[in-house]
Amino acid sequence: MNDDVRDGLLAEAVGLRERGRQEEARARLVELAARYPDDAEVAYQTAWAHDVLGLEAEAVPFYGRALDAAAGDGLSPEDRKGALLGLGSTLRILGRYEEAVTTLRGAAEEFPEDGALRTFLAMALFNTGEHHESARLLLRLLAATSDDPSVRRYRRAIEHYAEDLDETV
Repeated sequence: MNDDVRDGLLAEAVGLRERGRQEEARARLVELAARYPDDAEVAYQTAWAHDVLGLEAEAVPFYGRALDAAAGDGLSPEDRKGALLGLGSTLRILGRYEEAVTTLRGAAEEFPEDGALRTFLAMALFNTGEHHESARLLLRLLAATSDDPSVRRYRRAIEHYAEDLDETV
């Protein structure tokens, strides 16, 4: 099958998902992933199709394939970021908290400007009992990104106390 055929089939499947026909999209993507087992983009879209349907356990191997294939030149940076977030979030939902933290921590280091990665990392840290680190991440993110005037007014204090939530005088 040539690249034009692959591209057309992939576009059709993604279009089905975007139009709310998730089960049909998933079936087509599974077939496409079988034809192109080393294709990072196909694997990523297949993982996403499973996640949308709440089939997290089935999504994990496709995220893995997408990221393994991406070690070369498989995914765009935006799709790599999405695959890392999807994998980390999915691992957390499955109760695989330590793996989620490892995945999301690495992703947040690779894409430090992405607040969603830090947010999902904070959730996974909470699940591992690292409550202080979880709150610290969320407070830093809140202070850096909030448009709320009252939060902006206290930004420096929030950033300061985020470093040591147990600080007293």
